[in-house]
Amino acid sequence: MEKTWSEVACEVPAAMVDLLADFLVELSGNGVSIDNLELDTFSLDDMDEAPVKTVRAYFTPDADLEAKLAALNQFIRENAPAYGDASPLPPTVTTIREEDWATGWRQHFSPTRIGRRLVIKPTWEPFTPGPDDLVIELDPGMAFGTGTHPTTRLCLEALEKLGQPGDVLDVGTGSGILAIAAAKLGASRVVGTDIDTDAVEVARENCEMNGVSAELVTTPLEEIPERFGVVLANILAEDLVRMARDLTAKVAPGGFLILSGILVEREPFVIDGFATTGLTLAETTREGEWSCLLYRAGR
Repeated sequence: MEKTWSEVACEVPAAMVDLLADFLVELSGNGVSIDNLELDTFSLDDMDEAPVKTVRAYFTPDADLEAKLAALNQFIRENAPAYGDASPLPPTVTTIREEDWATGWRQHFSPTRIGRRLVIKPTWEPFTPGPDDLVIELDPGMAFGTGTHPTTRLCLEALEKLGQPGDVLDVGTGSGILAIAAAKLGASRVVGTDIDTDAVEVARENCEMNGVSAELVTTPLEEIPERFGVVLANILAEDLVRMARDLTAKVAPGGFLILSGILVEREPFVIDGFATTGLTLAETTREGEWSCLLYRAGR
């Protein structure tokens, strides 16, 4: 049977887009698009600053959908007035085929160089690599993350700068882009975990496509017993702080923790949340409105 999805579209003031997009990614566990331009498939720098934008998210049409829509409606009603919309329109819901969703945004995804050696290449695009290039082929499907949004790009650049990363844990692996990059950069072992079983399956397919080995699981973070030389977490700021102790506990002595998915305005919130973990903030990098924090554990 052909799989279908519920596309939920919300019209909100432009200034509210980032807040709503973060909420929708967490609520849906899937991709978010803005005015038909796919988030995390290309740079947002050239987007028109229209006063009202449409943010779309994709949900499995299951028994929980009504509860999620109720939570979304409440979130919009409570937050829209602060951005100048006293009477926000309710979200609209459209049923779409997975094939239509999966192919509609491909025109925006082309080969992209990240850092010095990494190149993200969609499976359907030709590319001739240089002698030092590490090419990652990607077909993300419904999973969030093609590698070219600033949150992912900052994480990839930080990972590359660490050199050969040893053993790596990728928390919230999504399409598997960070796990694949870690393996391509010479990691001795890569573990990727995600609460979304669909994302794990997509990540597994992408790892196989790239000829790399990674252990991809849905195991909760607190149940993973090992420590790692590098821990990656490209997720929401609120979740980073909520998971601070568990994330820190997975970093081996002398190891690194890379945190991304952080709006610059939320950077102090995350730094405060990790202030008592014993980790040292080694570097902060930013691109546009996004921030990436590199922490190091003591030996």
